[in-house]
Amino acid sequence: MATDLRRQTWMAKKGDVPREWRVIDADGVPLGRLAAEVATVLMGKHRPEYTPHVDTGDFVVVTNGKKIGLTGAKATQKLKMRYTGHPGGLKAETFGHLRERRSESLIEDAVRRMLPKNRLGRVMLKKLRVYPGAEHPHAQHNPVPLTI
Repeated sequence: MATDLRRQTWMAKKGDVPREWRVIDADGVPLGRLAAEVATVLMGKHRPEYTPHVDTGDFVVVTNGKKIGLTGAKATQKLKMRYTGHPGGLKAETFGHLRERRSESLIEDAVRRMLPKNRLGRVMLKKLRVYPGAEHPHAQHNPVPLTI
């Protein structure tokens, strides 16, 4: 009998897991469902090699950001607040107006809030690319379509 039959948990190290590129079409997909799926892929939880303290996720390209779905009355009633830093500088904008003007920030904010709140989460967010139309400049990476 072999004396070295220890069971050990395998932990991924930086560079152990190969990165893939994924592309998601956001046309008509609700914002929360899209953000949850994207956050899972960015963290690497879709892989069996997932390790919490290592970035094991893939790159994600989201296309058709302007056509993201907002359920209920969120397009007219839900507000995105920001503060300019000056007295009386609180600005409010509806989600519907923000979707038309700058849909990338709407999707990035939803995904950012689902990632870890530490420096690893900030590294993961850099692997997200959001485009308002159907075209993207990452075709040379041969992204794999991801369905929701």
